[in-house]
Amino acid sequence: MEFRYLGNSGFKISEITYGNWLTHGSQVENDIATKCVHAALDAGISTFDTADVYANTAAEQVLGDALAGQRRESLEIFTKVYFPTGPKGHNDTGLSRKHIMESIDGSLTRLGTDYVDLYQAHRYDYETPLEETMQAFADIVRAGKALYIGVSEWNADQLRAAHYLARDLGIQLISNQPQYNMLWRVIEERVVPTSKELGISQIVWSPIAQGVLTGKYKVGQPAPAGSRATDEKGGADMISRYMNDETLTAVAKLEPIATDLGLTMGQLAIAWVLANDNVATALVGASRPEQVESNAAAAGVRLDAEVLARIDEALGDLPETDPAKTQSPPTRIV
Repeated sequence: MEFRYLGNSGFKISEITYGNWLTHGSQVENDIATKCVHAALDAGISTFDTADVYANTAAEQVLGDALAGQRRESLEIFTKVYFPTGPKGHNDTGLSRKHIMESIDGSLTRLGTDYVDLYQAHRYDYETPLEETMQAFADIVRAGKALYIGVSEWNADQLRAAHYLARDLGIQLISNQPQYNMLWRVIEERVVPTSKELGISQIVWSPIAQGVLTGKYKVGQPAPAGSRATDEKGGADMISRYMNDETLTAVAKLEPIATDLGLTMGQLAIAWVLANDNVATALVGASRPEQVESNAAAAGVRLDAEVLARIDEALGDLPETDPAKTQSPPTRIV
């Protein structure tokens, strides 16, 4: 496993992060989830990402149970706050001081740890003053409940404002967690340049585009039974934008590139996001231990300029690049 610094800090994380969105506590039985976590550890993955909202808090509990007994100092555990859990009361959403302070304690209890390495704002909250949010995060850091602060799916202007507030409060905002893959490149025009300037790294989710970039979905063929494209509760709506002949035909052109490199298509997709020097880690999930092992094998793979050009040629103008697609809900989701 290879490791990279997260943001402008001395904090290192594994190039592959194990995430448990859509799997732990919902799609995958707990014993299999534990085996996947242990496979990640065996593969050298030390960084684990979750959120309180995943499976309505169950994902945090499953991850905490799976990591029980491991040396805490050897792990990097990330979680998030914003979305509602439980009964969805009027203060159960967003980035108010009340919601943040109550959420961190619940997350720590479920994860079975005294602190998280990174506490992330899961979305931007337009209804709470950013000063209130950043002050709450600063207090959590000073209380030792989180070591660093990050965000998810924030645009360039939001990152800049939060960076300067964090700096004034004496804490570091070191990461952003956006969706990023060969087909979804909306962060490249504004978020990445701004992040480089501010010392913020990307923790990218969906590097294999919900499985589309593995090549499992074929033109003219039904989606494989049990795949994400067939599961209404497991991401079928999100993946639907890729399930068309134009996209699947273009993705099929990536297979010979992967074959030439001795990689699976999934490994090629993960190596592609890691080729962006503002990306610190690729966040991948799994429903089987062998998927974890295959994903982890992409660590350390370096794609040269010729390979990157071949990928761009294969995909043509298909990738989405509009920076306006980086956005958070305009109002809280309750």
